[in-house]
Amino acid sequence: MTATATTDTHHAIRQQVLWTRLVAVVEEQALTMKRTGFSTSVREADDLSCGVFDTRARMLAQAVTGTPGHVNSMANAVGWFLRECPLETLKPGDVLISNNPWIGTGHLHDLCVVAPCFLDGRPVALFSATAHIVDIGGRGWGPDGRQVYEEGLHIPVMHLVREGRVNEDLLKIVRGNVREAAQVEGDVFSLIACVSEANRRLAALMREYGIDTLAPLADWLIATSERATREAIGRLRPGTYRHAARIDGYDRPMDLVATVTVGGGEILVDFTGTSPAAPFGINLVLNYTQAYASYGVKCLVAPDIPNNAGSLAPIKVTAPEGCLLNVPHPYPVSARHIIGHLLPDVVIAALEDAVPGGGMADCSAALWCATFRRTADMAAEAVRDGRLAPRLFEVSLFASGGTGARRDRDGLSTTAFPSGVRTMSVEVTESIAPVIIWRKELRPGSGGEGAARGGLGQIVEVASADGEAWAVSAMFERVQFPALGRKGGGAGAAGTVALASGVQLRGKGLQQVPAGERLVLGTPGGAGYGPPQDRPAEAIARDRKAGLI
Repeated sequence: MTATATTDTHHAIRQQVLWTRLVAVVEEQALTMKRTGFSTSVREADDLSCGVFDTRARMLAQAVTGTPGHVNSMANAVGWFLRECPLETLKPGDVLISNNPWIGTGHLHDLCVVAPCFLDGRPVALFSATAHIVDIGGRGWGPDGRQVYEEGLHIPVMHLVREGRVNEDLLKIVRGNVREAAQVEGDVFSLIACVSEANRRLAALMREYGIDTLAPLADWLIATSERATREAIGRLRPGTYRHAARIDGYDRPMDLVATVTVGGGEILVDFTGTSPAAPFGINLVLNYTQAYASYGVKCLVAPDIPNNAGSLAPIKVTAPEGCLLNVPHPYPVSARHIIGHLLPDVVIAALEDAVPGGGMADCSAALWCATFRRTADMAAEAVRDGRLAPRLFEVSLFASGGTGARRDRDGLSTTAFPSGVRTMSVEVTESIAPVIIWRKELRPGSGGEGAARGGLGQIVEVASADGEAWAVSAMFERVQFPALGRKGGGAGAAGTVALASGVQLRGKGLQQVPAGERLVLGTPGGAGYGPPQDRPAEAIARDRKAGLI
């Protein structure tokens, strides 16, 4: 090996080590948020994301913990923050905050912070973090709003912390507008803690390696990732591919239509033909559409390449303004995840014939998010009937369905793909709100048949602990239109929403659970891949023995 080749090899190894250390820094950032967070969505479900950016607002690394809807949206959001507050105006100890849906993660319930990292008085990087919080005021989390103004408190880009001093005026406004003030304020401080810890860790890393800038590492990492992604795209069959999916919508079915063009080392995803915007809060801003559509491409085409500005660059996503996937202000967007989580399925289905070996059958996709609450009017009703005033509460529960099967393996049961979040512990949920979760078990037979079987959904049965009336804000999909199979595979089971008495409820919207009743959710199953008759007999026997079918 020549001296030049040896030097190049040593340089590449050193850069790889530095990048791995960067990932460790942002993972510690995420773990700090989890350890200090107050709400179950942060400390139990990992509904958060963390990342490090160079001084040009290019994402270099993301934490393993977290969701693609957050981190891929954040990849663009940091640039918006710097347009409002340029880097040269920021000081050590500053932390910016906003929950503007159109520059961030698509709804008001996600708080995003950005903090500069200084080394010897010079800015060397930016850290960002996003967390879903339990409440931001307004109607509460749900799809019923008609304008974003109804959906909660909007925080423009501003200083949360200025040179180490917390903006107490902002915190007073937040506390005065939310139902769960302690939880929300606790999560705000967890965001401050995580970026502060990341700043400390990065400064120590740079001193350890004797570097005073991340610019060479950033350029190498982004260029290497972009080159590898373009090479992966080059292994696909060039062409234009289309797929349309019919979905439940809020009060009527809607269509998601994708045209995916592969060629020249790029993938272009265009959603022209998708249904117009809805009058309810299931709409998406373009940034969130880009986040989940590009994630679907990455999962299928380049899953092993680090997710950063370079690997995202060859993936372009567009949608006509005014359609369901690109709404202008002030359209309602609170429950945008319902539709957003379906986008990887649509993109993967479109690329089925472009990928050697095929892709994946439809998943249950949308995380089944339910907010349980009791409002003052419900409590007053109990008092009028001569009972003690029951406790008011608001708590969220995440439940997952099954993923679709792939050509050579069964789908995963009760797995939150593509969101990646975890469910909340039953015991923790019961400890913070007066609810009882009577059942949480696999839903036999819900996975679609096929040579490879779809993953199973689950059954969740919930009641109030005191027997009084309460309400559920339903945010569910695939109730009318289940996950569809590929190459002859069967559809997964559709989701079900009902009371234990048999009364059927809607898949979306705020609905009351009467006193003494229980809510029973059946999450959808993933679809099968390949003809069912091709499934090995031993696999069928194994499923029967396990009670899966």
